[in-house]
Amino acid sequence: MNTFKKGISLIFSIILITGLLTGCNSGGKNANGDGGVTLKLLMDNSTNQDGIRAVADAIEKKYNIKTEISTRPGGTEGDNVVKTRLATGDMDDLVFYNSGSLLQALNPAQNFVDLTNEPYMKDITNTFKKTVTVNKKIYGIPGGSSRVGGWLYNKKVYKKLGLSVPKTWKELMANNKKIKAAGKTAVIGTYKDDWTSQLIYLADNYNVMQKDPEFPKKYTEHKATISNSPAALRSFEKLEEVYKKGYMNKDFLATTYDNGLKMLAEGKGAHYPMLSSALTVLNKNYPDKMKDIGIFPQPGDSKNSNGFTTWMPSAFYINKNGSNVEAAKKWVKFFVSSEGLKIFASKDKPEGPFVVKNAKVPKSSYPAVKEMLPYFDSGKTGLALEFISPVKGPSLPQITTEVGSGNKTAKAGAAAYDKDVEKQAKQLGLSGW
Repeated sequence: MNTFKKGISLIFSIILITGLLTGCNSGGKNANGDGGVTLKLLMDNSTNQDGIRAVADAIEKKYNIKTEISTRPGGTEGDNVVKTRLATGDMDDLVFYNSGSLLQALNPAQNFVDLTNEPYMKDITNTFKKTVTVNKKIYGIPGGSSRVGGWLYNKKVYKKLGLSVPKTWKELMANNKKIKAAGKTAVIGTYKDDWTSQLIYLADNYNVMQKDPEFPKKYTEHKATISNSPAALRSFEKLEEVYKKGYMNKDFLATTYDNGLKMLAEGKGAHYPMLSSALTVLNKNYPDKMKDIGIFPQPGDSKNSNGFTTWMPSAFYINKNGSNVEAAKKWVKFFVSSEGLKIFASKDKPEGPFVVKNAKVPKSSYPAVKEMLPYFDSGKTGLALEFISPVKGPSLPQITTEVGSGNKTAKAGAAAYDKDVEKQAKQLGLSGW
């Protein structure tokens, strides 16, 4: 009997101690984000993780907050993963996802923490904040540097042929004529990867906005279309002109993105209309050629309006319904601090200027990024259309391939894209469609 009582007493003691320990751990983990927290971060599988992991390591040392990264596919499949996990309550503590119009489809007010009144928001540029703002509330912080759409060019070819960086489309076409006459590819086409066919159209939005500042608003409200707006139609006309004048490599329909970058690095091609994210790939494959690679904005028709179309970085969002919100707040605050961005840039070279004030690109940055700085410093930049309007049709790569290969005229391509975006606008329930 005494032995039985002692046994029962021992069991209750173990249960009591275990409960106390569990209570202590639970409170330390979730109450203030200080003690042994592990944050889960979901991001796409195409983003370089080196800079993010370096910042995460620093956060672990500083706050004892670990970061566990899991990945999802990109594109539509990845979008569906994010939407499903939010809908089922199975989302990670932190979400790395697009800034811009795609954010609205995630119902941020219901799913993400409102960061509007966080003190560090004053240091983030208004341009970026607009892309993560829904109904006047800010939900994200930048997850890296900005990017631009422009024309990568080989400086050695330019020097050899005595060319200057063009300020107008006419000057660019004149350069192309000289390059072709010298026996080199003037404009590298890589339509085997059809997404690359979009760049001449997409990178022209700065010029569209200079001619018609209200176009994105009218476009979203269906008061203007690409085909009936001279400023927007001009973007398709530029794509058509490059093909008609025979400035691309003959095998452009069979050439891949990677092959295009090789042509540029080796000087076999002089120009490559592309996003500045290509600089990271170029540096990985041709580090000794980076000093030869420059970039300039896609020119408009006037020297007085010359600037870059910019893409904002994807953003980090905090899962509002997660169990580690306070720890996640510390995480994002550190990421956008001067210390955090310095650590990030040491492992992941910026592909454009940062969108946090006073966060300078390091001296070791790509020469092409340094060429962007005067445009950013003087305010000669404008957002890509996808960051201003939610209207973007899924068939754009196919349509720009058709226009860029002579299978459709600029006018027919613009009209086809107008039909393509109409379906999407109706699905989004936009007014006026």
